[in-house]
Amino acid sequence: MAAPAQVWSAETYQRHARFVSDLADGVTEWLAPRPGERILDLGCGDGVLTEKLAASGATVLGVDASPDFVAAATARGLDVRLVDGMALPFEAEFDAVFTNAALHWMLEPAKVAAGVRRALKPGGRYVGEFGGHANVASLRTALAAIAPRYGVDPARAHPWYFPTPETFGRLLAENGFSVSRCVLIPRPTILPDSGIVGWIETFMNPYLKDAAASAPDVLAEAEALLAPALRDANGVWTADYVRIRFEANAI
Repeated sequence: MAAPAQVWSAETYQRHARFVSDLADGVTEWLAPRPGERILDLGCGDGVLTEKLAASGATVLGVDASPDFVAAATARGLDVRLVDGMALPFEAEFDAVFTNAALHWMLEPAKVAAGVRRALKPGGRYVGEFGGHANVASLRTALAAIAPRYGVDPARAHPWYFPTPETFGRLLAENGFSVSRCVLIPRPTILPDSGIVGWIETFMNPYLKDAAASAPDVLAEAEALLAPALRDANGVWTADYVRIRFEANAI
């Protein structure tokens, strides 16, 4: 069964998932943007990180497949285009390609890597971070376990590409990159006050759409099932995030 596309709301993302860009300092330090260079921000979302990259003095173009995100980023005064990350149209025009928390949504990773390689000038940098092996494992397991009771395909609980560093590093090498570093980083992540319910509503809307009228019951059962593992005595939720961070150069 083909999965419906994830639908993004910039307003919902701001309320429930601002931590995604707030926790990106490590990967932007790896990029180390320089004044005057041209950078492609792949999967730029609502433009918060694109804006930070541009503040370095670099010329930054953001691309995203979500019309709502593109509208939000454009409203910030940024140069942003509606582009499918698996079909990048650029040819040897960027000094660097940056991506944060986007590649795991692109389920044809070889097409992404090939498009990035075409977009980069020879020697150009490809730096990013995204979900890695075992990312949000508890949440995925819980949602897969309860799915049949609500008429949902358990596969809906895993709509992402979460590779190991070895697998992803090999993919990059096969598509014209020399990999400098590619590491797995466990990063338990405190969620906003909306907790795990807000997270599911933000990142799992195809799953909830399939549950239809039972969506509130899904949220309640998932919250009860995950609380012993992910909620502390003060009611604070921590998601079991694991990230891949990488740096490579176009050969």
